[in-house]
Amino acid sequence: MFRPRGVAVLGATGRPDSPMARPLRWLAERGFAGAVRPVNPKYDELAGLPCFPSLADVPGPVDLVLAMVPAPHAEAAVREAGAAGAAAVVVFASGFAETGPEGADLQHALVRAGRESGVRVLGPNCQGVIYPPARLFATFTAAADRPLTGTSGIAYAGQSGAVGGSVLDLAAEQGLDLTAWVSTGNQADVDVAEVGRFLVRQPEVSVLAVYLEAVQDGAAYARLAAEAAASGTALVVLRSGRSESGRRAAVSHTGAMLGDDTAFRLVSHRHGVVLVDDVDELLAAATALRGGPRPRGRRIAAVTTSGGAGILAADRCESTALELPGLAPETRAKLARVVPEFGALANPVDVTAQLFNRDDRAFGDVCSIVCADPSVDALMVLLTMVVGDQATDLAEDLAGAMAGTDVPCSVVWLAAAERTTEARATLRRAGIPVFSSIAVAARVAGALAPPATADTPLLPAGDAVPGPAHRPPRTDGWALLRRTGVPAPASAEVRRRDEVLPAARDLAGAVGTVVMKAVAPGLEHKTDAGGVRLGVPVASAAEVFDELSARVPELEGVLVQEAVPPGLELLVGVAGARDGWPPVVTVGLGGTATEVHRDVATALVPTTPDEARGLLRELRSWPLLAGHRGAPPRDVDAVVDVLVRLGAAVADRPDIEELEINPLIVGAAGDGVVAVDVLVTTRS
Repeated sequence: MFRPRGVAVLGATGRPDSPMARPLRWLAERGFAGAVRPVNPKYDELAGLPCFPSLADVPGPVDLVLAMVPAPHAEAAVREAGAAGAAAVVVFASGFAETGPEGADLQHALVRAGRESGVRVLGPNCQGVIYPPARLFATFTAAADRPLTGTSGIAYAGQSGAVGGSVLDLAAEQGLDLTAWVSTGNQADVDVAEVGRFLVRQPEVSVLAVYLEAVQDGAAYARLAAEAAASGTALVVLRSGRSESGRRAAVSHTGAMLGDDTAFRLVSHRHGVVLVDDVDELLAAATALRGGPRPRGRRIAAVTTSGGAGILAADRCESTALELPGLAPETRAKLARVVPEFGALANPVDVTAQLFNRDDRAFGDVCSIVCADPSVDALMVLLTMVVGDQATDLAEDLAGAMAGTDVPCSVVWLAAAERTTEARATLRRAGIPVFSSIAVAARVAGALAPPATADTPLLPAGDAVPGPAHRPPRTDGWALLRRTGVPAPASAEVRRRDEVLPAARDLAGAVGTVVMKAVAPGLEHKTDAGGVRLGVPVASAAEVFDELSARVPELEGVLVQEAVPPGLELLVGVAGARDGWPPVVTVGLGGTATEVHRDVATALVPTTPDEARGLLRELRSWPLLAGHRGAPPRDVDAVVDVLVRLGAAVADRPDIEELEINPLIVGAAGDGVVAVDVLVTTRS
């Protein structure tokens, strides 16, 4: 597909003003080394090339067919391409699965034709391929209507043709000549992950920028991320479709707090993928990674020509979990020799406009001194009205200074682009991204840095879908805990009033009381529904049974449990594997207020004991486990054991959708843990 020996343009048009005439013209005029064969029975010649009546008449070899035909004719085009010996077909037409059931039928037929003919299909509803190393311009996007040499080392792959066109256009405007560009459209066959795995292996590609609308196969995405990391190719991903409408309804507290993209983010972080939120950020991150270093940590220094801009930068960096550390005394002493007296030597460093009245190029010296400080992982430079020749001199000075450091740098230039054009180009050639927004620069800096310690993505409070319209099947969670070896209180489920008193006597023990919980279909959160009674004396058990029967509709029974000594309440949840994503284990502060505290940490399964212990340390409530203000430490080892065991148990049960213990009562060190309540839902 990327280095074909010959390309046939099926349905080539002789109308020069048509967008569909662009692929043939560009292939013929831009130096493609292979054979170019227009196919259309209406013409004898197109673009100065012989035109053939059908694919069967085209002399070989033809490895790639560009199908410029309407949707109803695409299946036949694929079959004809297979008969002609082609390896791949690009189907540009829309009118397939994106339009409804009839279009979906056409798309299924297209895939079937490809499989039966031994042909791979890119699209449909796509805008094709650009691969300048082979001088292949198999696209009709207007963004490619300019000289493209592919010298940037940045490749792009994405589903949306419109977004892809914008990426190509904006990249060219910024002087980034993309080395590859692919629009996969509906991904009926070839998808972004497969394209990406090819591109990250190409020696001319140092950064792969990806736009995703949907990730149907988590395992395929994980393979792409792993192969990118193994090949040393930086991977930057912009993903849409994470709004509330894309979230699944959640039964558990865990599901109500975590977004659908939790596994996606965890897999991305495991393999060092940079996640961004906008097209500008996608290109800026790709620019920064093009042969440049990544930050070692999340500590950033700011050097500014304006105190106000420095304050804004500090605020925005803090909002993205970046730290502005204090500079070492040695660093400040060196800066004092360069920065004007009324400047600021703290972080942010304010050099003031007075610095530029000197003949020497002191700005680069300031940045070099700051980058040499051991507490600085990245540098953000903020420039205001430095324009014209002064801007060009500054850019050259800064580019030279940053060439001698392994600290990555970004620049925010708060001045008109037309007055700083050459300066911005100089910085971009040096691999230094230039922004016009402090907020965007801070977000990109945060994305490029290693993940913050507690980087569990939570849904905003109140945004969770309240619950599914149907009741998911449940399984016996207590039996699962017993098989897994997770301690739980002794209990008995009773269905009649006369069974309550004997059960309460057996379970009351020395404390003389029991816990009683209603059991009913759809009653996942018993406390919220008034379905839990604590400290019930044996003599009152039958009366409490009557209360629960009257209060809870569709009561099936009552669970009578032995009382458990108080302790720290945690939530432990495991979301089962789905769509190729591995299970995800979650731990956090539990109890009825768990969604108020929203203090959770997550990890992929399988989880090692060290990883589980690290999760606990990420929690804001970790001091309560470690021993706070003289309180004895809790049994952390027992919690770690539960996290590892439950993750493994769910990984072995593909039918489990969700498992949650809330609360898990954690005793003092050596006293163990007890799962007081458990919820397990399975897939239908």
